[in-house]
This record gives sequence, C-alpha cells and structure tokens, in this order.
Amino acid sequence: MNAEDALKATQTEIRDQRHQIGRLLGQVRDLTTPWQPDDIVHLTTRAADLEQQVRTLTADNRSLKDRLSAARDNSRFADRRIAELEAELLEITRTPPPDGGRCPG
Repeated sequence: MNAEDALKATQTEIRDQRHQIGRLLGQVRDLTTPWQPDDIVHLTTRAADLEQQVRTLTADNRSLKDRLSAARDNSRFADRRIAELEAELLEITRTPPPDGGRCPG
C-alpha cells in the first residue's frame, strides 16, 4: 500500500511539474515573439487610459480628503458649541431665580 501511495504521489508531482514547464515555455515564447504594431498601439492606449484613471482617482482622493477635513472641523466646532450650551444650561438650572423662586401672581 505504501508503494502505491508513493507511486501515485510521484505521478502527481511529475504531472504538476510538466504543467509548470509548459507554462514557463509559453512565457518564454511570448517574450521572444516580436511585438505586432497593433499590440504596441493597444498597450500605449491602455497605458494612457490608466494614467488618466490615476489622475482622476488622485483628484477624487484629494477632494475627499478636503471634505473629510472640513467635516472634522465642523464636528469639532459643533462639539465645542454643544459643550458651551450644556455648561450654560447647567449654570441656569443651578442658579436660583433672582426673586427667590416665587412664581409671579
């Protein structure tokens, strides 16, 4: 049984190595094949498109960072204002009215 398992594992390893060799030979063939004019045009166009996408994404990123910064500033201002109003409200509720707390009437 061990010999059969070893033989099966060896055959699997050989098959995997053959597939790897085939892929590598395909890559070598692709690298040694001269470029066709259409391929060059396609790659140049694609590179230009990708560069434009990078510029657009960079501008979008900058805009979003600016908006985030503004939102954080607004949030800090709102937090300070809320704290001021809470302190004012607390002071109002702790300070007795000037007429001794009597209701007019």
